[in-house]
Amino acid sequence: MARAIIADDHPIFRAAIKQALGETLESDVLEASTFTQLESQLKQNPQLELVFLDLSMPGNEGLTSLTLLRSQFPDVLVVIVSANENANIIRQAMALGASAYIPKSVPLPEWAAAVETVLAGDNWLPEGLVDLTETDQDVVNFARSLESLTPQQLKVLKAIADGRLNKQIAFDLGVQETTIKQHVSAILRKLHCVNRTQAGILFRQMLSASDSLE
Repeated sequence: MARAIIADDHPIFRAAIKQALGETLESDVLEASTFTQLESQLKQNPQLELVFLDLSMPGNEGLTSLTLLRSQFPDVLVVIVSANENANIIRQAMALGASAYIPKSVPLPEWAAAVETVLAGDNWLPEGLVDLTETDQDVVNFARSLESLTPQQLKVLKAIADGRLNKQIAFDLGVQETTIKQHVSAILRKLHCVNRTQAGILFRQMLSASDSLE
């Protein structure tokens, strides 16, 4: 049974990574070309342990999707794969629960070492790439606050950040508007925000990897 899934919209890249990791994982490797496909595959294959997540694939909004995955599938290890080597983005990704950050410039032979490290329960970064001790404490604190949200509350927060009204969010999620109001109240309390506007702005500021990831 498959242990891992590669989420990237470039089929040639997926094929290369799949071939490089075959012996290390000793199992089949699934593929997804959009974030929606990734979520579907994770729901259909609860045995999956590892996700290779491209930050710029369709449906993926920077580090927001990392947060959604960590909330919906807390037992799945997420390895960020990106051409972006910005130190602040890497620190944010690790603070938000990524198990590794592999730049696409890393030679394929090193991927096996990264996977072995992650599956052993440790985090992995290319040597000398970034100093995690310089991570902004505000990012760490916000990441911890996000971890307290339920998957449904995180979806509501994302919708708020997208400018959706309570009645629109209720329609999108198929629930009553009163339920959304309860979620909003809980979100504001957990994030220590005074109103939904502040919560939405903070979410966008902290999780926006960059205007252009690659």
